[in-house]
Amino acid sequence: MFAFRTSLFFLLHLSVLTLRFLSAASAACHVDDESGLLAFKSAITHDPSGMLQNWTSGTDCCKWPGITCLSGNRVTSIYLVGQSGKTNSFLSGTISPALVKVQNLDGIYLMNLRNISGPFPSFLFRLPKLLYVYIENNRLSGTLPQDIGNLTQLNALSFEGNRFIGTIPSSISRLTGLGQLKLGGNFLTGAVPAGISRLKNLTYLSLKQNRLSGSIPDFSSFSDLRILELSGNKFSGKIPNSISSLSSQLAYLELGHNSLIGQIPDFLGNFTSLDTLDLSWNKFSGTVPKTFAKLTKIFNLDLSHNLLVDPFPEMSVKGIESLDLSYNHFHLGTIPKWVTSSEIIYSLKLAKCGLKFKIDDWKPSETYFYDYIDLSENEITGSPIQILNRTDYLVGFWASGNQLRFDLSKLRIVKTLKYLDVSRNKIFGKVPAGITGLQKLNVSHNHLCGQLPPSKFPASAFTGNDCLCGSPLPACKKENK
Repeated sequence: MFAFRTSLFFLLHLSVLTLRFLSAASAACHVDDESGLLAFKSAITHDPSGMLQNWTSGTDCCKWPGITCLSGNRVTSIYLVGQSGKTNSFLSGTISPALVKVQNLDGIYLMNLRNISGPFPSFLFRLPKLLYVYIENNRLSGTLPQDIGNLTQLNALSFEGNRFIGTIPSSISRLTGLGQLKLGGNFLTGAVPAGISRLKNLTYLSLKQNRLSGSIPDFSSFSDLRILELSGNKFSGKIPNSISSLSSQLAYLELGHNSLIGQIPDFLGNFTSLDTLDLSWNKFSGTVPKTFAKLTKIFNLDLSHNLLVDPFPEMSVKGIESLDLSYNHFHLGTIPKWVTSSEIIYSLKLAKCGLKFKIDDWKPSETYFYDYIDLSENEITGSPIQILNRTDYLVGFWASGNQLRFDLSKLRIVKTLKYLDVSRNKIFGKVPAGITGLQKLNVSHNHLCGQLPPSKFPASAFTGNDCLCGSPLPACKKENK
């Protein structure tokens, strides 16, 4: 009986040890994965926020910050993201090719790390399960490999915000499984390969902020595309008719800062799902299509810096958030009702839009959320004090070159205010002490008087007034203080 109990105890003990061993073995990450990740860490020369400080040999790498294991003890994704609000949240160094040891990777997310440098990581071609690559806002450089089209298994590819040069390889047309392709914010040149039209599964295409040229390619096959970002390039010619095929799904169309010409096509009014339309800083001429009245869901509209003329169509927008019609050839007279009635607007820019009204008579439904107001170069009279003193989050107010008349000392300068330009008006009173917290200021050519509060601004910010004095202007006389 004793021997039986002893044997039973031994077997139970052995079972417990075995379970513990198996549990420990399944919990610890694979040795190849640990080796590859530690090599990645070794290639990082500076980690001021301690992003990788817990990546230590002998510990379970599946539990390391930024690491996910969804396939037993095999690492399946690396997710390291710098926080934009923290100056020390970055990594310096290169991407170690030893990451190829982590063979079960399906996702690499190295975003906003800012100082990761080196060429295109060629080891990506040897990761057979890789589906998602987001290596954004770093310092990778050189050219994109001509055989980038061999990454046919990818669902998403983003090298946005790096320093790649050269052309977009034509082989990219073979990445037909992509739902997202983001190459914006680099220094890419040349035309967009015609074969890009084969990427029929794209929902998000970003080529913005490069140096791409030629005409806008044919997007007629992109039936699922929701975001198209081509702004900040050198595209020329007219908006092609093929764009019209995107009308049912497209929510973001950004073509600003190019060299596009001609009239804005009527078919853009059929894009009833549009959230954002940016056609700014081009050479569009003629009138804005009447069909824009159908864009009832649009939140952000930027047509600024073109050659557009009257009449501007009556729109039926339910709630505009951001509007910029500045620097065209409009004569709006007053701020449109569909703008004034918006309760969610935060940015209104109507510089040189032929506005001619008394600002005291402008009664917007909501001013609380305003961040930016630009009414420069118009013929606006009266005092904006009542409106401005009802804003709690105002960042910038520009109204130079009008006929505003008010006591500047009555202006409530909120903590968020960074930019104030009310030059070339009929403003009087003293300059308030609150200007010291601004980043940019211009109150020149008004009727201000008195001693200036201490500030960092140059004399040009105050010149042309009646009797301002004190640094950076000449010292005050007794009667001016």
